[in-house]
Parts: sequence; C-alpha cells; structure tokens
Amino acid sequence: MRVLAYELRRLRGLRSTWLILAAVLLCDAAVAAVLARQVPDGALAVPTAVRSVAAAVPLLPLPIAALGAGALGALSYGHEVRHPGLAASRVAFGRRVGLLVGKSVVIGAVSAALAVVTLLLDAVAVRLALPSSVDPAPAFRPDVFGSDPAGLLAAGAPGRPLLAFALLVVVGGWAGLLTTSLVRSAAAGLLVLCALPVLLEPAVGMILRQAGRYWPAWVRELLPFQYGLDWVRGEPGAAAVGPDPVLFAALAAPVLVLLVAAVLAQVRRRAL
Repeated sequence: MRVLAYELRRLRGLRSTWLILAAVLLCDAAVAAVLARQVPDGALAVPTAVRSVAAAVPLLPLPIAALGAGALGALSYGHEVRHPGLAASRVAFGRRVGLLVGKSVVIGAVSAALAVVTLLLDAVAVRLALPSSVDPAPAFRPDVFGSDPAGLLAAGAPGRPLLAFALLVVVGGWAGLLTTSLVRSAAAGLLVLCALPVLLEPAVGMILRQAGRYWPAWVRELLPFQYGLDWVRGEPGAAAVGPDPVLFAALAAPVLVLLVAAVLAQVRRRAL
C-alpha cells in the first residue's frame, strides 16, 4: 500500500500528468466532433458511431487516449529513473519489482478512468456535432444494448468495441511503462510503443490467417492503424469475425512478453 500511495503522490505531483490528461480529452473531443460532422446523411450506423466516439484517426498507431495513457506510463518510469524517490528500490530486486507492480496498478487504474471519461466526453461531442440530416437513433437510442445485459457484448452492439477500446487504453498505459523500463528513457519508450502496432499488425494478421480467420470487423472500426490500412487500400475491411479468444490471445502475447522482459531486466540490474 505504501508503494501505491507513493506512486499516486508522484503521479499527481507531476505537471506533465495533468497536461497529458487535458490534451487527450481536448484532442479526443475535437476529433470526435470533426468525425461526427463528416457522417453521411441518414441513420447513424453503430460502426460509424463507434469510430467517431473512439476518435479513430487513420494511420495513427493507437487511439489518442491509448497514446496518452502510454505517455503517462512512460513518464512514470522515466521520472523515476531521473529522480529516484525510493532508495531501497535501487538495491533489492524484490523492492524494484514491487515498485514496478505498484506503478502498473496505478497506471492501469488511471488509464481505465481516462478511457471512461474519454468515451463519455466523446459521446457528448458526437451527439452535439452530428448534422441535423443525420438520425442518431440507431446508435444513441436508450435500448441500444437491449433489455438483456448480455446484449452489451452482442454482435453489432457498440458494447464490445467500446469495451475493447477501454482495454486498449489500459494496455497502452502498461506498454508505455514496460517499454520504458527496458530502455530507461521515456522518449524512447514512447517511440517503441508507437512502433509496436506497425510491427505487430502483420504478425497478428498472420496468426489469425493461420487459424482461418481475419481481423474482426469491430476491431477494424476501433484500431486507427488497421482502419488506416483499409483507408489507404480503399478496402471496406473484412466482414469475417474471428473467434475472440484467438484475437485476444494474439493481442495479449506482446504485453506478456514485455512483462517477462521487464522482470528479467530487473534481475540483471542494480538500479531501477
């Protein structure tokens, strides 16, 4: 608990934390409003609404909120390297791993809160920015999730991609923290984080093809990089929906590899 309290005080005391949070919220809302203004006339489709609320800009490596969470994670570790606050963390392996776990918990919680606030703010921005010729009822009706709570994750409902968006923001925060723990530089860690989607997209696509599947349509609506590839190629995206366990396993594998590498790096070091 002391490690968590320590990390919360450090994160809250950094001016960069508040600047990043404010920049993410403002940029996300602005992008969501611009995308909403470009929606064609007629009924608002759920995929279009999801892409607007997630502020999916083509060819960005990750959603803006995930990049912001990654920056928070990178700065959290980078500031610790530059200004160590726990002397014991520079000696004992267990202390250093405990501090890394504490940072992961705090960054994960902050990233989850950032994802929720971002989705709410973007939904308001989209609703206000929609042209009068667009009918928002299909995507914003009160019963969009159905009477059954399980309908939240039903195919075609916005719950599944929005939940994946929140998970992606949390994973972005963790990835920024772990990559920085390997390179010991916040700038380098953030660059590695931005390069990961470009490097992993072909590998994950190959794994899915080996399983006889393709990128699910709702993932293409969510990931800016994948959406950008479709945008450049002029393709609408594959309609086939692969099994979620295969997809999530393929996406979780890089995070697990980063975690193992970060722990092994601490074994060989005498400092955080």
